[in-house]
Amino acid sequence: MLKLEYLQKILLISIALSTITCTFIQKTKKHFKKSKVITIYSLLINIVIGLLFCMSFTDITFPNSLWVGLFSFLGADTIYKTLEGKLAPYSKIVAEKEKTIKEENIINKEEK
Repeated sequence: MLKLEYLQKILLISIALSTITCTFIQKTKKHFKKSKVITIYSLLINIVIGLLFCMSFTDITFPNSLWVGLFSFLGADTIYKTLEGKLAPYSKIVAEKEKTIKEENIINKEEK
């Protein structure tokens, strides 16, 4: 079964990463004269920075961090918008993991 929530997390990380790598590539692409080289360079930068970013700031494993780099290269924002109606909002995913207890259900030790 497809893990849509996990895919959504990877795409959100890819969106953030694509802004970082896009800026880096724009500043360094002046050193290349052919567009083919820039495309390969962009792919490599997205993969390497995606790998380093995921290993440093997330708990995403090595193979999945390669997906982050690839999605960042392909345009994570476009992929995310395509899947937007099919995925749960990030706030809902976070809220489902948090459990809240109503105040009237809390038992104080002092009252006993």
